[in-house]
This record gives sequence, C-alpha cells and structure tokens, in this order.
Amino acid sequence: MIGAVPPGRRRMTRYIAFLRAINVGGHTVRMEDLRVLFTSLSFASVETFIASGNVVFTAVSGSEASLQAKIERRLREVLGYEVATFLRTDAEVAEVASYRPFPEPILASAAALNVGFLAKPLSAEAARILGRFETAIDTFHLHGRELIWLCRKKQSESTFSNVALERALGIRATFRGMNTVRKLAERYPPLVTAAPPPPRKKGG
Repeated sequence: MIGAVPPGRRRMTRYIAFLRAINVGGHTVRMEDLRVLFTSLSFASVETFIASGNVVFTAVSGSEASLQAKIERRLREVLGYEVATFLRTDAEVAEVASYRPFPEPILASAAALNVGFLAKPLSAEAARILGRFETAIDTFHLHGRELIWLCRKKQSESTFSNVALERALGIRATFRGMNTVRKLAERYPPLVTAAPPPPRKKGG
C-alpha cells in the first residue's frame, strides 16, 4: 500500500511548503538549489512545483511550528534574507482544492480565484478589517487558515494585494492561484498510511 509505515518506523508526513516572495530584490533562486537546500534539512522526496516557491517533501510527523521555523532559519542562512514559509499537509491541500467557497455561477464568471495561506485563522477584528477591502471587484471568504480571494476583473484593476493585506493586518501571507492548488492536490494526493497489525496472541 502506498505510504505504508512498516512496524517500528516513525510515521512520515508529506508537506507542501508555500514560500513567500522567494525571489525578491533582484535575487533569483533556482528550483534545483531550492531542492538541495530542503534536502540538506534531512527531508525526503523533495520536489519543487512550478517556479513560484512551492516545495513538496516528506518528514517525520511532529510540530509544524518547529518544522516551519527550521525551514525559515535555513532559508535565511543560505539566502541572506527572510522568506516566510507556510506549511500544509497533502491532506490539507487536497481539502482546500476541493472546497467550493462560492456558488458555481459566481466562480464561472470570476477573472481570478486565489488562495491566501496564513499562519493562523484571522481574528474577528482582523476579519472585520479585511471586510474593508470588499468592492464590486473583490470578494473574500475565510476558510480556516486560508483566505479565498475572488476577483471579478483583472487583478491589476483591484485595490487589493498581498502587500496591502499584510500592511492592514500586520500578518504574513502568500497567495497562489486556485488552479495551482488544484494541480498540486492532483499530483500529490494524500499519502495512505497502513494501520498497524493487531497484536499477536500468546502461543499463536
């Protein structure tokens, strides 16, 4: 069975790391170098998906916060600048990809549908501030740690942006097109973990 965990081995989880502004200030990070960097952290099955800062890897299941801090620290050491990292498991990405935040007619008429990955769900006050960005062009929907942004026209015509969001709320976020999220979910479906075998009876 795919992803089965042999008895006595620690459970491995597949993560997708969404990196915020990996190429900024004239810097260009090759995806090959990014894969080497993640492999140096003892992660397995490291792959990059589209040259926009999406890294897929497997690691021993544990604290997501410590894992994220480990990645951000290594990125800062190697690249020389901060790169905010947002981790999701393959199962979480699959759930977001299948989520339908708006009725189909509205989705069909949208010029763009984007997913904003946040460190944690927005507070009630932050959600209220987000509401100020609602216009005839832009509509938002909060779903756990994700912010779904529907844009009815070209994004260049919108007053909303990742930078505007971060400034208004004092948080970090990174956005991906919903098509990218769905392609990620299709290519990396949740790993299936086999249940441990039942204990053997004495004398059996």
